[in-house]
Amino acid sequence: MATYKELRKLALADPEVRAEVERLNREEYAVLDQMLAARHAAGLSQAQVAERMGTHAPAVTRLERALESGQHSPSIETLRKYAAACGKKLVITIA
Repeated sequence: MATYKELRKLALADPEVRAEVERLNREEYAVLDQMLAARHAAGLSQAQVAERMGTHAPAVTRLERALESGQHSPSIETLRKYAAACGKKLVITIA
């Protein structure tokens, strides 16, 4: 049985798959950039955002890292809580 890394390498060898993965990564990085910008503009630490979200600092750290690595897609509710904690409103558009 192949490992995850082996399957990923095989899949990414296909130009169409690679292009789609890169497109998805760009979108997730854009969300992360907006989240970090909102947190910094509000002058908040991860711990302060976590407190306002009703969670713990490691959860916010994991959320930001997961988006950076592309390993996890947070729920809309989680993104909404993060935005509200930073004094922002989550707006989702389909263009």
